[in-house]
Amino acid sequence: MPTVRVTRRVHFNAAHRLHNPALGDDENRRIYGLCNSPNWHGHNYDLDITVEGEPDPRTGYLVDLGEVRDAAGEVLKEVDHRNLNLDVPWLEGVIPSTENLVVALWRQLAPRIPRGRLARLVLYETPRNWAEYEGD
Repeated sequence: MPTVRVTRRVHFNAAHRLHNPALGDDENRRIYGLCNSPNWHGHNYDLDITVEGEPDPRTGYLVDLGEVRDAAGEVLKEVDHRNLNLDVPWLEGVIPSTENLVVALWRQLAPRIPRGRLARLVLYETPRNWAEYEGD
């Protein structure tokens, strides 16, 4: 059987602040600019979830994308309309950059994929800025 990839896009909104407590305020402002606002800022995130594997000969599906959506929903309910710095236990102590967030989302989502294997996540912070991750 051929190996194929299928992708489901999901959406969530969240606030965050990029700030490293080990650095001074001036250095944090220099590094993170507007993203260091002490009053937070938010994004409308899109997440592409790509699963890889062999299609089931009986159904023709690699995985039911509705099940991928539902698995993502279990994870995203923990970040949607939340403050990533304050409200998400599995992000505690993590600077919630797009790069760190996509890795953390992978760790939460990979065990929930019902069939095939999680092959790639693409997290869009804006239409012009995104991070990709394909696992360790």
